[in-house]
Amino acid sequence: MSTKSNPVDEALAVAARRASVTSEPHGSALAVPVKRILPPGRFWALNLKELADYSELLYFLVWREIKVRYKQTIIGAGWAVIQPVATMLVFTLFFGKLAKIPSGGVPYPLFFYAALLPWTYFAGALSGATSSVVENQRVITKVYFPRVLLPLSAVFSGLVDFAIALVLLTGMAIYYRVTPGPCLVFLPAFLLLAMFTAFGAGLWLAALNALYRDVRYVMPFLVQFWLFASPVAYPSTLVPERWRPLYGLNPMAGVIDGFRWSVTGQNPPSPGLVAASTCAVLAMLIGGLWYFRRVEETVADVV
Repeated sequence: MSTKSNPVDEALAVAARRASVTSEPHGSALAVPVKRILPPGRFWALNLKELADYSELLYFLVWREIKVRYKQTIIGAGWAVIQPVATMLVFTLFFGKLAKIPSGGVPYPLFFYAALLPWTYFAGALSGATSSVVENQRVITKVYFPRVLLPLSAVFSGLVDFAIALVLLTGMAIYYRVTPGPCLVFLPAFLLLAMFTAFGAGLWLAALNALYRDVRYVMPFLVQFWLFASPVAYPSTLVPERWRPLYGLNPMAGVIDGFRWSVTGQNPPSPGLVAASTCAVLAMLIGGLWYFRRVEETVADVV
């Protein structure tokens, strides 16, 4: 009787065979596989060739994340729409109707949902990346593969929910008769910036979570604080103009403003804010790679 093998286990087995080197001990004709793991020469260097070699493993890690997320659920991928829609209704009632937060001429439900979409993706990818190393501790201690694939898989798997929720955003834009115009071409750029933000912050938190388990208790507070510090429920124009470059050090400020502008075609983001957010993302990503590679040398011993 044949049993169905796990694609992730098969990919890890291939990774183990690829990482092994064969040598012959003195006075013996038998070849003994020897595994040598050396620390990287540079903490910030990414071995792109190695990542390309393990692309199949990355694919199966992403696929596993998606399958586990909706395993034994009744609604399945519908949660990717239900959760942001419920949030949109609550915020529209309290911030749009009661508090009357300005939305720059855009209907508040569309104004809020256009910002909530990249934020929901970022928050989900960040949470998944933070716990990725600890959740895969058994794999890490058994076989070598680039550990950076673990937070990276969380970043890519979140794109499925994002794509599903984007369909609803398109329907809302049609319903409210909002035409984005040529600025829509910048949408992939701001999505890529959100991915880099989630990946950079996720590298820091994944490494810290492997060393200090307090991080999992800090995460809910961090995500909630970051939400209200980002222009999701309000426009960034409420921030005084002289403070916007400083406000832009929040990477998601530029992402959300740019994404909302790309979808609605109205209220373009401040160039200074976008520039500051881009610089903050690059600094976070480079620093995250440096710190993660540094912790990677000892993570199997402490995880």
